Amino acid sequence: MSPFPIQEMTLPVALSGSDVIGQAKTGTGKTLGFGLPLLERVTVPADVEAGRAKPEQLTEAPQALVVVPTRELCQQVTNDLLTAGKVRNVRVLAIYGGRAYEPQVEALKKGVDVIVGTPGRLLDLAGQRKLDLSHVRSLVLDEADEMLDLGFLPDVEKIITMLPPTRQTMLFSATMPGAVIGLARRYMSQPTHIRATSPDDEGATVANISQHVFRAHSMDKPEMVSRILQANGRGLAMIFCRTKRTAADIAEQLEKRGFASGAVHGDLGQGAREQALRAFRNGKVDVLVCTDVAARGIDVEGVTHVINYQSPEDEKTYLHRIGRTGRAGAKGIAITLVDWDDIPRWQLINKALDLKFNDPVETYSTSPHLFEELDIPAGTKGVLPRAERTRAGLRAEEIEDLGETGGRGRKSSGASSTPAVREERAPRTPRQRRRTRGGSTVADGAATALPAPAAEAVQAPPAADAPVEPRTPRRRRRTRVGAPEVAVAEAAVAVAEAPVRAEVTVEEPVAEAKPRRRRTRVAAKPADEVDFQIAPIAEPVQETKTVTKPRRRARIVAKPAADEVDFQIAPIAEPVQEKPRRRTRAAAKPKAETVVEAPVAEGEAKPRRRRASRAATQTEG
Repeated sequence: MSPFPIQEMTLPVALSGSDVIGQAKTGTGKTLGFGLPLLERVTVPADVEAGRAKPEQLTEAPQALVVVPTRELCQQVTNDLLTAGKVRNVRVLAIYGGRAYEPQVEALKKGVDVIVGTPGRLLDLAGQRKLDLSHVRSLVLDEADEMLDLGFLPDVEKIITMLPPTRQTMLFSATMPGAVIGLARRYMSQPTHIRATSPDDEGATVANISQHVFRAHSMDKPEMVSRILQANGRGLAMIFCRTKRTAADIAEQLEKRGFASGAVHGDLGQGAREQALRAFRNGKVDVLVCTDVAARGIDVEGVTHVINYQSPEDEKTYLHRIGRTGRAGAKGIAITLVDWDDIPRWQLINKALDLKFNDPVETYSTSPHLFEELDIPAGTKGVLPRAERTRAGLRAEEIEDLGETGGRGRKSSGASSTPAVREERAPRTPRQRRRTRGGSTVADGAATALPAPAAEAVQAPPAADAPVEPRTPRRRRRTRVGAPEVAVAEAAVAVAEAPVRAEVTVEEPVAEAKPRRRRTRVAAKPADEVDFQIAPIAEPVQETKTVTKPRRRARIVAKPAADEVDFQIAPIAEPVQEKPRRRTRAAAKPKAETVVEAPVAEGEAKPRRRRASRAATQTEG
């Protein structure tokens, strides 16, 4: 068995301890390209026994670190390294989010040689001082461009600062943008850039993958996918969607059409995501609908078809999507369904990858060329026949309890959730409401506060053969504010007409009980009653004037009182104003002076002054 080009070119350089930047197409063995040198640099007890290392070099702290962008890729890399390091008994631990902290902390305490993890959980454990990175000799950044796209660059830089300055650093990815090269220049020492391609494999895509691109309508896509999944020779299939909602919807529709399908996207809990992947690898599910979280590094044997239900965002995403098939020299088919709105985006991808599908052919679920190109049997419909439904389905795979920290994907547990326990519970007693009259409770003990004849009437039980009279409902009568006598009279009439129980309850608050709270609120407005009684006092004065609105509130009636006082003062000055000769204020002023000077001149008698003095005396009086 010959190695892949990336392995053949990388292993000699990486085993020597130099920094490496490895770039190769998807499915060409990059994991073992950095995994084998990583495992060789780790010191294990087998090396001490063989004499290749000293006992002082053994440590329980991790000696190698692999940083990956997604949880699914973390699991896959961990499984590959465990398989490769089984002979030397290398301890490999996967650390990623969505799982409980306690099992990971316990594994770190026992001792680990290689750690594979996502940036978030690695920083959490390192910040809690549960993870010691001071003994790391080798660092690997797998799918480095994806970590930059997802915004992991600040976290990756924090992790790198926790590592020893003397170490080996390796970067591996299928695409290497300029930002990754800039990261390599800052944190790597004279790296060797290796770009491995096969001699007969030209272009950016793998030659073993047959690509088909169709222009399809969004409402016809589920029918097209259902017929494509019934093509001859179809094995496992992966369907990629751009959004989580679309992935969940397509998985549900395919399940209704008879296909054994599962979903992997960000809205699912980690337990549900791992359940779908395990069922897909075990063959219980043959259709996996997922978002781009499963487009990186997922290696499942037997994947023959990859369907891009929605056009990818860019050419890198397209390469990683279709790279899930045609791996390790196998052949695969990649189908892309481009909507009318996605034509400009697809043309940019087509130009960047130098493909031949600039103008996709308009295709529907009934188009003859769809059946011919994909080898779909004639007469195939969008529902899988019952004879071909042989897969166990997603429900056959159990969900592992991971102790998830996010709260998603967990079922509620407890005794209250089982119907058997619900039946054992005692029936809930309804709350007893006590009716009161005037603030006192009407109960069995209330008979002591009642008069003697009333108490006897209450305590005497009715005869067995006596007819039971229906209880008359209590009638509430609304009374006016200023008429308490009317309310008392109506209460007396109600007492006379009601049965014995009603008679007792009405007489009780009148005799001894406190007034009801509602009555105290009504009686708490004495000011309004006083104003209401003052209003009739001013009625004789209002008779002289024309009153347009006789019924006004107390506040409005209080205003004319001040005007009426001024109106009563005005008639006093009328005799002075009725003189034929009207005098101005300037003429009235000297008259007042003569009135003052009158007692000085005793002998003079002027008739006009006498009249003025009389008028003055009248005004003074």
